[in-house]
Amino acid sequence: MKERVFTVNSVYRNLFEGEEVTINDGIYQNIRHCYDFLKTFAEDRIIYGINTGFGPMAQWRVDNQDLKDLQYNIIRSHATGAGEPLEDVYVKASMIARVGTFVQAHSGIHPSVVETLVKMINAGIYPFIPRHGSVGASGDLVQLAHIALTLIGEGKVHYRGTWRPTAEVLKENDIKPIQIYIREGLSAVNGTSVMTGISIVNQIYAEKLLDWCVISAVWMNEIAASYDDWMSERLNVCRRHTGQQAMAERMRAVAQGSKRLVKREHELYAQGRHTEKVFRDKVQAYYSLRCTPQILGPVYDTLTAAHQVIDEELNSACDNPVIDPDTNNVYHGGNFHGDYISLEEDKVKIAVVRLAMTTERQLNYLFHDRINGILPPFLNLGKLGLNYGMQACQFTATSTTAECQTLAMPNYVHSIPNNNDNQDIVSMGTNTALLCKEVIENAYQVMAIQMIALAQATDCLAITDDLAPATRAIYNKVRDICPKFVEDTPFYEEIANVIEYLKK
Repeated sequence: MKERVFTVNSVYRNLFEGEEVTINDGIYQNIRHCYDFLKTFAEDRIIYGINTGFGPMAQWRVDNQDLKDLQYNIIRSHATGAGEPLEDVYVKASMIARVGTFVQAHSGIHPSVVETLVKMINAGIYPFIPRHGSVGASGDLVQLAHIALTLIGEGKVHYRGTWRPTAEVLKENDIKPIQIYIREGLSAVNGTSVMTGISIVNQIYAEKLLDWCVISAVWMNEIAASYDDWMSERLNVCRRHTGQQAMAERMRAVAQGSKRLVKREHELYAQGRHTEKVFRDKVQAYYSLRCTPQILGPVYDTLTAAHQVIDEELNSACDNPVIDPDTNNVYHGGNFHGDYISLEEDKVKIAVVRLAMTTERQLNYLFHDRINGILPPFLNLGKLGLNYGMQACQFTATSTTAECQTLAMPNYVHSIPNNNDNQDIVSMGTNTALLCKEVIENAYQVMAIQMIALAQATDCLAITDDLAPATRAIYNKVRDICPKFVEDTPFYEEIANVIEYLKK
C-alpha cells in the first residue's frame, strides 16, 4: 500500500493557507516507471482506450496512425458541460484530487502531465468546469474533460479573477501544454476527481459548521440558564456512542467558566429549598437545547466516516484501466465508479440538514417569548408594535431550512442508464456532492442568523459578563460585525458578513 500523498487536512492548507502542492522526485520516478512499462507492454496488445474506441465504441480497433488523435478526441468531444462554473476553491480541490490519482503511478501517463497540472494549481490557473455533466460512473468524464482541455492549451481558465483563453495564460506563466504519448487523454478525463474535490471542500465546511453548532448549543443553554447535567460526562458515557461522548466533551470545554449554567444538585436536590406546587423555572430545557449531544453525536460520527472515505479516495487510482508494472499487467475494471463518494455525500448532506433543523428550532426558542419566557418577542429592544426586531430573519431561516429538507432526499439511489447502456448503473456522485454543497451553504445562512440572534439575546438579558470565555469571545466577534440594535435595520449585509466569518 502506497503512502498517502494528500489528506483532507493537507488539501485544506493548499486551499486556505496558501501552501503549494509539491510532489517529490521519488513519486515522479514511479510515474515514469509506470509510463515506461506501459509503453513497452502496449506495443503488441489490445488495451482499452489505447488502441480501441471508448465506452461502447471499444469494439472498434483504432489504427496506429490515429492513436494520438484518439486521445485528443476524447478530451474535446467530452468538454460538453453546462450550467454555472464551479467556484475556484472547488476547481482547485478537484485538480489536487486529480494529482492524487496520478501520483499512485497506475495511470501510465507521462510525468509531464502531473508537472503541468501542479504548475497550474500553484499559479492559480483554474479551468472552466460547468456544474452539470457528470453521471459519476466512468467518473466525472465531462467535468474532467474541461480540466484536460486546458492541459492541452485549449478552452478557458479563471486567472486572477478574469476568464481568459488558456493558451494566453499558460504562455504568461511559462507553462507548456501537455503532449499526448500513450493514454494521457483517457487518463485525464476518467475518474472521480471532481466529485472528490467538491467533497473535500464540503467536508471542511461541514466540520466547521459542526464546531459552530457545539458553540451555539452551549451559548443557547447559557441564555436559558439551563441545568448543566445534559452535557455531563456521567450522563453521556452511559450511552456508548463515540460521537455523543465527543460532542458532550467539547461542550463541557466550551462551557468552562460560565456563570449562567446551573447545578441541579444545588438548585433542585438540596432538601427544603422547593415547596411550591408549580415551578417557576423549567426542570428540563426543550429538546433543541438539552438533547444537543445526542443530536450532534451522529453528525460527528457521520463526518468522521466521510473524512476517512474522502482521504482514501483522494489517494486512489480511480481511472481505467489500471496499469500495474509490479505484476506486469493491465487491469480493466471500474475504479472510476463514484459510489463511495456518492453515498458519503448523501450522508453528509442529511447530517447537515439536521444541523440546520436544530439551529432553526433554537432560533424559534429565542424569538418566541411565550416559549422562552425571558426574552422580548423576536429579541426586539425597540417599541413593541412599532419595531420588529429579528422577526423577518426567522422567515429567511425557516425557508432556507425547508429547502434543505427538500434537498435531503438521497441522491445515491438515483441511476439512469446511458451511453448505449454501457453505463447501465451510475453513481450520480457529482450531483450528490453538489447537492451537499448547496445544503452546506444554506446551513451557514441559518447559522449566521443564529449567531446574530444569540448576541442580541445576550444583550437583551445583559449577561455578557456571565458568559463562558469561549462564548464571550464569539459574542465579541459577532458584535464587531453586527452591533446591538434597537431600531429596525436591514440585516442582509450583516448576515453575509457573519457567513464569511463563520467559514474562515
